[in-house]
Amino acid sequence: MAELDEKWSYVRNKANQRWLCMPLLLFVPAYVFGKRKDRVFRQLQVLLEHFGISRSDSDDWGAYERNIDLEKHEAGKRNTQKVERRNLNFRTWTKRLARKSICFSKIERMHDIVIGLLINVLEFGVDINAKPHI
Repeated sequence: MAELDEKWSYVRNKANQRWLCMPLLLFVPAYVFGKRKDRVFRQLQVLLEHFGISRSDSDDWGAYERNIDLEKHEAGKRNTQKVERRNLNFRTWTKRLARKSICFSKIERMHDIVIGLLINVLEFGVDINAKPHI
């Protein structure tokens, strides 16, 4: 079973919203950045196909209801506490996700890279300071 959620941030100004869509199993298997649109969630679904997720819980975002079979999906906050807590931790650890901060991103690519690095370090133990083996 997967808990699905998205978190909001912005690049340069609040009109340029960036959404991070991220499921939570025992770990975060994939994530996608983009606008809060169905196509972004469908990109995430493609990445999750190989994980064999049979059920999912999420909030009431319409993209979930439109793109997940009703018998495999339950909407509501009752079963999304873990992913909501993870999102709160990310906001605490990364000032780029804070709503009002001096550390907000000015370039979408850097926004996605910094948050992607955080996810890779936390979820997969990737040492981003290690020298590459060539």
